[in-house]
Amino acid sequence: MSDITILAIESSCDETAAAVVKNGREVKSNIISTQIPIHTLYGGVVPEIASRKHIERINQVIREALKEAGATLRDMDAIAVTYGPGLVGALLVGVAEAKAIAYALHKPLIGVHHIEGHISANYIEDKDLKPPFLCLVVSGGHTHLVRVTDYGKYEILGRTVDDAAGEAFDKVARAIGLGYPGGPKIEEAAKRGDASTVVFPRAKVGDSAYDFSFSGIKSAVLNYINARQMKGGQIVPENIAASFQEAVVGVLCDHAAAAMDEFGADKFALAGGVAANGALRAGIEQICREKGAKFYCPSKLLCTDNAAMIGAAGYYSYLAGRRDDWSLNAVPGLKLGA
Repeated sequence: MSDITILAIESSCDETAAAVVKNGREVKSNIISTQIPIHTLYGGVVPEIASRKHIERINQVIREALKEAGATLRDMDAIAVTYGPGLVGALLVGVAEAKAIAYALHKPLIGVHHIEGHISANYIEDKDLKPPFLCLVVSGGHTHLVRVTDYGKYEILGRTVDDAAGEAFDKVARAIGLGYPGGPKIEEAAKRGDASTVVFPRAKVGDSAYDFSFSGIKSAVLNYINARQMKGGQIVPENIAASFQEAVVGVLCDHAAAAMDEFGADKFALAGGVAANGALRAGIEQICREKGAKFYCPSKLLCTDNAAMIGAAGYYSYLAGRRDDWSLNAVPGLKLGA
């Protein structure tokens, strides 16, 4: 089969990204323009600002991706773009750009699910990884435990019923004065703290073995802080960060271990922005070692939002014959498998 080269675009939240990916696993370029410094001023992502910045940056980012890859738009076999889930205004910028390029050059258009992109980042990191495998996707907006049964085919074992893990990291970081983005700041603070200071709750979700809930632990942190303040007690952000991180990572690892036992998985992958957390990576890797399973995890750059992962997912959709028409639209609440 001849080589397939895809231009991929990602703009679901606060990263404007474009990449050129060959045969789903070879990254020729991966350009990311982050908005973190801007949103840090507001303590979190402001959707209207994110959309405006995507508009300002998207053409330049695509030009940079093509230049680094030594390619032109006409060299592309298809255009892949994230169409959900995410912030609707941000998604619309990428979708409109991809549709315009595909229409002008008569190229196939492929809409990609953002979470599928995160899972597919593992195909870039490890060229030998093939389904089936289990994958824990942990990010600012999503927490999913997934059985990847084949390329583009997923069985959701569990998902968060309220806050995503990354969202809880952001909210707790704000509460203890660490600021935005919460994930990296909590991790750094936790290294200097004592995780045994507070035992935060680890929620169970009814009869579901694999669903997650993180709003309770977020509330427990706030209640702890308020109680200490009312009593005039000392609040040590590093200790709270360490205790909170240990509780969240513990829940994620427990669910992962149970799924590996139930399904006899010999391959387990991490994905999503929170997969960059060192404590989580170490915890899942240790479980895999104990159970004789192979552990997969993208580099930290590929854990964050990027377009290379969209190119990888788009490639397998292309092989499966998926083509979208000009009615492709942003779907902010898109479910995995839709």
